[in-house]
Amino acid sequence: MEPAFWYIPILVATILEIEGLTKSFPGVNALEAVHLEVARGEVVALVGENGAGKSTLIKILAGVYAPDSGTIRIEGNPVEIRSPRDAAHHGIAIIHQELELVDNLDVAGNVFLGREFTRGGVARLIDTKRMWNETEKVLQQLGAPMSPRTRVSDLSLAHRQLVEIARALSLKAKILLMDEPTSSLTAEETDRLMTMVQELKTQGVSIVYISHRLAEVYKVANRAVVLRDGKNAGMLSGSEITHDRMIRLMVGRELQAIPANREFARQTASFEIRKFRTSAYPGNDVSLTVQAGEILGIAGLVGAGRTELARAIFRVDRPLSGTVLSSDRALKIDSVRDAIDAGIYLIPEDRRNLGLITAMTVKENITLPAIRRCATAGLIHRSEEAVTANKACDALRIKAPSIESTVTNLSGGNQQKVVLAKWLSLNPKLILLDEPTRGIDVGAKAEIYSLMRRLADEGVAIIMISSDMEEILANSDRIAVMREGQITGILAHGEFSEEAVMRLAVA
Repeated sequence: MEPAFWYIPILVATILEIEGLTKSFPGVNALEAVHLEVARGEVVALVGENGAGKSTLIKILAGVYAPDSGTIRIEGNPVEIRSPRDAAHHGIAIIHQELELVDNLDVAGNVFLGREFTRGGVARLIDTKRMWNETEKVLQQLGAPMSPRTRVSDLSLAHRQLVEIARALSLKAKILLMDEPTSSLTAEETDRLMTMVQELKTQGVSIVYISHRLAEVYKVANRAVVLRDGKNAGMLSGSEITHDRMIRLMVGRELQAIPANREFARQTASFEIRKFRTSAYPGNDVSLTVQAGEILGIAGLVGAGRTELARAIFRVDRPLSGTVLSSDRALKIDSVRDAIDAGIYLIPEDRRNLGLITAMTVKENITLPAIRRCATAGLIHRSEEAVTANKACDALRIKAPSIESTVTNLSGGNQQKVVLAKWLSLNPKLILLDEPTRGIDVGAKAEIYSLMRRLADEGVAIIMISSDMEEILANSDRIAVMREGQITGILAHGEFSEEAVMRLAVA
């Protein structure tokens, strides 16, 4: 058992001090008497399972939530942060995990939203040219490939995340709060951000860094503060920051190792994706098969066309061409409803905007696709709906005060489990998982991997799209690699290696 956490104040150059911070939501104690200190030019990683209180803590610092009690001091002075404007006034900037962008504005408009440059004296006309120029400088720092003039709605999720990072960097903050900043970035973009974090440290910027990618934590952090169930669980510094010690503090137990690639019984191809072309790459097409009981990983760089393929199969977007066959029989799929009726389900990469109705309850989200099973003559049987939802929550270990809790108040990992839960009661035949563990902690990841293997063992065909190389290599039975809207190669598990995947991804 880990020793009890003792709060030891930092005595030198403290810029941020939090003492006794408490915050509750209906039915949930999100934070309970939390302490945190950050020195000038220090990177403090904040780690813990989903629901541990990390995002709540930094949202309080960012002025999104007000604490119930506790004290926040900046440079020794007690402060009240009632709004994001107050946070900016105190030199605090945040990179949100769930992106807070305005789709109908361009990149520059989002970077300088609420603090636009103006010209023309009293007329106060927006100086778009200056905004473009200043945004270009920050984008070049990040190595971001988009133009400041590009509309955000036209960007991929990864490039939107770079816009969120660019906005925070443009504030030239003293304290930078980074909530899962690399969850949608490629390995190359992640390395560039890690270098930038080191540069910011040398400039005296203090960083509170949240990430479920623990390799990043011991790469960039001076100290790691661990939260569990809204309380301080421990602190590690320097060489103490190891994968195993962080996990023990986070979950209070040892995690079972992810097993090596499993063997599965070879069967006749369950599903065939034949000559699919999407508007992203109209000149190229994709053909592949996935067997019942197989986990087919799809790897590739951001922009390779993987998400577009999944959306086209599920008919969120209409493909330019392509047919889905089940046991050599062509399926008539003209809509999302047709895909659902055929037993094909999509878990999208953007769970908040595409996978959930966040204003609705856990129960309503889980039962929505199968609501006809809980109704007679159009009347919903609330008791049957509750039984279905409770069963799903138990099976997936969804942490929520009750099935009547609003989904928006759940942690990211539990939101992802709700997305999974709503399809599992419908007897899936083919599940398309797009970045299934984005922004999810190691404990929840292990549970989702176990669930994937259980579904495959029950004969479900699974296509898993992931930018996490470790995830792809550890959980796939075969790996198909995409580049520019086409398959460049398929690897049997005996051929798996990071080098083999990357060679096909950039060939």
